[in-house]
Amino acid sequence: MQKVIRGVLLTGSTVLALSFMHPVKQTTDHDLMHLTAENKKEQIKWMSLNEAELALKNSTKPVLIDLYTDWCGWCKVMDKKTYSHPEVIKYINENFIPVKLNAETRDDISWLGKHYSYQSSYRVNSYALYLTAGELSFPTTVILPEKGETPQAIAGYLEPKEMEIILHYFGERHYGNQPFQQFHDQYSSRWK
Repeated sequence: MQKVIRGVLLTGSTVLALSFMHPVKQTTDHDLMHLTAENKKEQIKWMSLNEAELALKNSTKPVLIDLYTDWCGWCKVMDKKTYSHPEVIKYINENFIPVKLNAETRDDISWLGKHYSYQSSYRVNSYALYLTAGELSFPTTVILPEKGETPQAIAGYLEPKEMEIILHYFGERHYGNQPFQQFHDQYSSRWK
C-alpha cells in the first residue's frame, strides 16, 4: 500500500514539476485585437415588434420579420448561415427594420392598432397566421413593404444568395413597380 501511495505522490510531483517547466504562452496585443474583433462581430440589429412600430414613425424602410419557432432546425441553420452572412447583415441593417418573432409566443401582440393573441388550436399566435395568410411554415421571412400593406411571406430556408435577391427587390423598392420574375431575370448576384 505504501508503494502505491509513494508512486502516486511521485507521479503527482513529477507532473507538477514539469508543468512549471512548460513555457507559458504570452498573449500579444495582436491576439487581443483579434479576439476583440471576433467578439464584436457585426450582427443584425433585431428589434421587437413594439420597437419596430416606433421605428416606423420615423422611417419608410420596409419591415423584415424572421418568423421562427424554438423547435425549428432550419430556423437555427438560417440564423447560423444566412443571418450571420456579412452581406446579409449589412444590407438588412441599412435597408430594413428587422424583427425576430417566435410564431408560438403566448404574449399578446399589438401591431398598427390591431391586437393578436395565442391560438391554442393552431399552437401559434394569430399574428403569425396573419403574416403567413394561414400558411404556416418555418422559417418564414416576411416583408412588410409599407405600413398597412399586405405581408409578403417567403416560406422556407433561404441561402444567402437566395436572400440577396429578395432583399434587393424589397430594399430597393422594386416591389409594386416591377414583377418579381422580371427583376429576378435581370438581377445579377453580387454576394458570395
